[in-house]
Amino acid sequence: MAERILMNEYKELQKEEWVHVELKDDNIFRWEVALIVLNPTSLYYGGYFKAEMRFPKRYPYEPPEFKFSRPLWHPNIYKDGKLCISILHQPGDDEMSGELASERWSPAQRVESVLLSIISLLDDAEVSSPANVDAGVMLRKQPDEYKRKVKENVETSKRDIPAGFKMPEKAETKPPPKEDLDDDFWCESDEESFGEDSDGDMEFG
Repeated sequence: MAERILMNEYKELQKEEWVHVELKDDNIFRWEVALIVLNPTSLYYGGYFKAEMRFPKRYPYEPPEFKFSRPLWHPNIYKDGKLCISILHQPGDDEMSGELASERWSPAQRVESVLLSIISLLDDAEVSSPANVDAGVMLRKQPDEYKRKVKENVETSKRDIPAGFKMPEKAETKPPPKEDLDDDFWCESDEESFGEDSDGDMEFG
């Protein structure tokens, strides 16, 4: 079932201008993704932000994993490119973190909604529990310097644009689904291991 669902999602995303997706080694469980920011008012406008996604065999009952190929200077992105967001945590309540099931992954989620949420996150950082404390402090206290570093990230990201790929100039992206988020939506700033699950089949090399 996972293969069929992922192939359908993959084909649908290929029709979108704001994301570029390819299979890694023709493996439907491993995607190379690029988020293309087309909102001209965004600090990240014009960026081509590559990432890798891995999907468990039990998708959509378990969440995918996401990691930016080039680390971005952002309060909610770790310095190694990992993204800590509750929507990609295993389903169910978590007494340790205090996260509710409604804040975490559910089989109703899809790749599109996750990617749109990440794009929205770029310009709407949550600084109360940052993954990158230095970026969070800079955003609050030195916004001009923060913007300068973001601009550097955008320009660096353009090096990853594939030869022959035509970047769209502007497009309207669908807004991510509205959710009532609280301060616990974002994970604590202690870095988590990335690419590990109970089956051990989602490790990034």
